[in-house]
Amino acid sequence: MGTMETKSVSEVSEGDGRRADVIVEAAGRLFFAPGFARVSMDDLARELRMSKKTIYRHFPDKRSLLAAVLDRQFAAVERTLVAAAEDAEGQPFGVRVQRFLIAAGSELERIGAAQLAAGRGDAMLRQYVEQRVDAVVYRRLDELFRDGHRQGLLSAPPELLSEITRGAVERLLTSPLPRELDWTAADLLRASVDTVLYGAIRSARPGIDDEQLGAVIPTARDDEQEVGP
Repeated sequence: MGTMETKSVSEVSEGDGRRADVIVEAAGRLFFAPGFARVSMDDLARELRMSKKTIYRHFPDKRSLLAAVLDRQFAAVERTLVAAAEDAEGQPFGVRVQRFLIAAGSELERIGAAQLAAGRGDAMLRQYVEQRVDAVVYRRLDELFRDGHRQGLLSAPPELLSEITRGAVERLLTSPLPRELDWTAADLLRASVDTVLYGAIRSARPGIDDEQLGAVIPTARDDEQEVGP
């Protein structure tokens, strides 16, 4: 199945390009509002006070228009993530991870990415949103964890941390837990990753260090030594 694309915006004149932008802006307001599935091109034409023929001159169907809307949304997400990474440059690794996740969680929550990924009945839409989230968010997160691993800052494989974080993102954005705890999804996501990176169980004895933890929690090598001949 191919990706959802539209070439119409790049093929029109400057004046028509502005009109295409206006169409995309209005479509974004309508398509991301409750009841999206019931929003028709007729509804959009009435909102814009222009004919459907004019809309179709730029976008051949609702799907291509939605693709343009999503491209604009994810471009904004990408700009936010790039800015967050630049702001955290030179900070400790944990701070870099936290700031990235706050930005990513906030942006995905803002555009309703989880609901879009559910597809609202459109399998191609689901695939398209998944591809965009993977390209814009998860690949950057993967590289961040790989960088931490290269620096010797992570004891767990970066692939495992990425997989756990992806699951947390997808779950928390649709979970009632943020409302129940009165936290944002981004805050809960950060807390989830802090738990994975640093653990959730506080020591009963203050000041316990890694060497003491190693004596309590055997490593794989310790296990092999104990069970070996």
